[in-house]
Amino acid sequence: MNLSQKLIIAIDGYSSSGKSSFAKNIAKEFGYVYIDTGAMYRAVTLFCLNNKLAQNGNVNKQGIISSLDKIHVSFTMNEQTGFSEVCLNDNNVEKQIRGLEVSENVSQVSQISEVRRKMVSLQREMGINRGIVMDGRDIGTVVFPEADIKIFMTADPHIRALRRFRELQEKQIPANMEEVEKNIRERDHIDETRADSPLKKADDAVILDNSFMTPDEQLVWFRTIYKKRIISE
Repeated sequence: MNLSQKLIIAIDGYSSSGKSSFAKNIAKEFGYVYIDTGAMYRAVTLFCLNNKLAQNGNVNKQGIISSLDKIHVSFTMNEQTGFSEVCLNDNNVEKQIRGLEVSENVSQVSQISEVRRKMVSLQREMGINRGIVMDGRDIGTVVFPEADIKIFMTADPHIRALRRFRELQEKQIPANMEEVEKNIRERDHIDETRADSPLKKADDAVILDNSFMTPDEQLVWFRTIYKKRIISE
């Protein structure tokens, strides 16, 4: 493979396993575009919450399906951070989608087949020009099964919950540690058992358990994977 060739890098894994931070670091180092697919499903969930189509883990499936043509998800570049942020119907909702209420409902909304089909179609369009790092739950298995590098991220559930709790605190979003961990474990179960595109490791994905790894250590680990992929060509 020519070193100048743009790759498609797929990063899947559990909630709060650090996929977004990891993907952003890779994108920054290699000059790739970063796409947070989880933010796309969160944006759809925010629409559902705002329109009383989801609440307390319960969803109005038919109402959501009939409203899909009213939901436009896109990204805008944050010039300060250098990364894209999600927009819902042309409004930046990056902060709103990170709240606990969205977290408590996103798995239920995202398991609706019609929602997934619409988001997967958008995600594939975003990868037409390659040179992307995309993270989510089904990138290496459904969205880009032909991805050049596939990574499946995991970490101890308690550690993931602690990371999520600290993230919410830093953003000054009210949160309770026990509730956060309960939500993490519930989302794991829903993601793994849903009928449409369940969370699972692609056969050719490399596992990264980052329970006790720093971001710098994870990037060093990735460089080795990247070099092996280039050399194999």
